[in-house]
Amino acid sequence: MRLTQALLAGSLLAVISSVTFAQEGLTGTVTMVNRINGTVTIQPAPNGTESATVGASGGAAEQFKVQAGMLTALHAGDRVTFSVSETGGTKSITKIEKR
Repeated sequence: MRLTQALLAGSLLAVISSVTFAQEGLTGTVTMVNRINGTVTIQPAPNGTESATVGASGGAAEQFKVQAGMLTALHAGDRVTFSVSETGGTKSITKIEKR
């Protein structure tokens, strides 16, 4: 019984953190757009800044899945604001806007 409760509590915590992560507005700079695979790589902006710059310590660039329609207007070097959701270990952009 305790094991079931612990697993349920852990699952609920994971779902809540995913929802929180999805609602968070992130900023960064597009470093690569792969229209064939439907992915975009973004260098996140350092915390407390508006955009990422070369040499800034905003973290490693991350690759995200994106719906095909969202990729048409994106190019490397674009500064963007985006929202992300994570399902099954795959991070997907739910909303992205150029800055």
